[in-house]
Amino acid sequence: MTAAHVPEVDRVAASQAAVAARQARAAVKNDLAIRVRSPLDVARAAWNEPGSAEGTLRVRELIGSLPGMGPIRTSRVLEQLRIAESKRVGGLGVRQRDALLRWLSSRENVPIPPRRARLVVLAGPTAVGKGAVSGYIREHYPNVHLSVSATTRTPRPGEIDGVNYYFVSDEEFDRLESEGLMLETATVHNAYRYGTPRGPVDEALNAGRSVLLEIDIQGARSVREAMPEAILVFLLPPTWEELVRRLIGRGTEDADEQARRLTTAKVELASQDEFDYRIVNREVSQAARDVVDLMSTTQP
Repeated sequence: MTAAHVPEVDRVAASQAAVAARQARAAVKNDLAIRVRSPLDVARAAWNEPGSAEGTLRVRELIGSLPGMGPIRTSRVLEQLRIAESKRVGGLGVRQRDALLRWLSSRENVPIPPRRARLVVLAGPTAVGKGAVSGYIREHYPNVHLSVSATTRTPRPGEIDGVNYYFVSDEEFDRLESEGLMLETATVHNAYRYGTPRGPVDEALNAGRSVLLEIDIQGARSVREAMPEAILVFLLPPTWEELVRRLIGRGTEDADEQARRLTTAKVELASQDEFDYRIVNREVSQAARDVVDLMSTTQP
């Protein structure tokens, strides 16, 4: 539908909404100018609700509200922080948020809270590459404690017991579960059981090390119930076609199993809005870096 064919009532409503949004942003800028609100307060509000007036405020307007920050100095700061002039506060990535938070805290002499250990849960549909991403993190980011799950399925080619998974019998899995030694458990694809041994997770967090759990979506939900402070990350494929290609290409399941997993994947993809962050796995090293950034960036 072209602009000429948009109903008058829609154009009026859109115009009114645009005016209201501009007025809301103007009110935020006025509060900043008269020091009713601090830039840090506005930034945190923007990250909690990116679609709000604070979230749609441009970063240059936020920085420019500070005393002595004219257009030239504001542009220099944006360049230093690697933030585009057009970027809105609510649309900043994790690393940009961290950089802005630290700059504003330093500018206003507000102490930055120490980084704390985090529990990050990485989940996503079958064949999206969770194992590849977590494996890359294990190899290239040794400071991250990668939790090893237990499973009743048999090892795939190249998988090592105690490294990729603890491969256990149904009887051993029953024992771990009955003794309360599992953080979460789930049955995946109506076939195998998976679970996260709780002891190593608690030990790493108590020692100040961030922990990454690479688990299924059922398990992620269980972890959220047990540990609400956990950060849930959903790993997405670039396209559905690419997910299908990856599943068929790895050749570890027969045709019936592939069909069952693809049916499950459609259901799993629909749950992505339950997660705190979404990362598209176009390239394993970049996806791994995005996950680690979430673990190491200060919580705003």
